Amino acid sequence: MSSPHYSSARRHFTFGWWSLFVFASLGMILEMLHGFKIGWYLDVSNETRRLMFTLSHAHGTLLALIHIGLGATLRSSVMEVKPRWKKFASPAFIAASFLLPGGFFLGGLGTQQGDPGIGIFLVPVGGLSLLVAIFLTACQGAPDKN
Repeated sequence: MSSPHYSSARRHFTFGWWSLFVFASLGMILEMLHGFKIGWYLDVSNETRRLMFTLSHAHGTLLALIHIGLGATLRSSVMEVKPRWKKFASPAFIAASFLLPGGFFLGGLGTQQGDPGIGIFLVPVGGLSLLVAIFLTACQGAPDKN
C-alpha cells in the first residue's frame, strides 16, 4: 500500500461498509413494518416513532457513505493527515455515526404522547461531533502557517 494513511483509510472504509449494511438492514425492516401494516409503527399515534426511525435510517446511511468517501480520500493520499486530525477528527466522525442515528433510534423507542424519548438528547451531541469532524477535515486542505 503506497498511502501513508492506510490504517485510517482502512478504519473508515471498514466502518463505513459495516454501517451501510446495518442501516440498509434497518431500512428493510422499516419497509417490512410498513408492508405488513404493523400498528406499532404505522398507527397515527406512532407518527413520532416512525419519523425518528426514518431519521435514524437516513442519517446512518448518509454517515456510512461519508466514511466510505473519507476512506477513499485517505487511501488516495490526496489529503495530508496531520496528527491532530487522527486524534480528533477521525474519532469525531465515528462518534457522530453512533450518536446521530442512535439518538434518533432511541428517541423512537421511547416515544411518549407524541414526543421522542430521552435518547433524542444524543442527537445534538452527535451533530456537534459531526461539525467538528467536518471542520477539522476541511482544515486539512489549508496550508500550514509554519
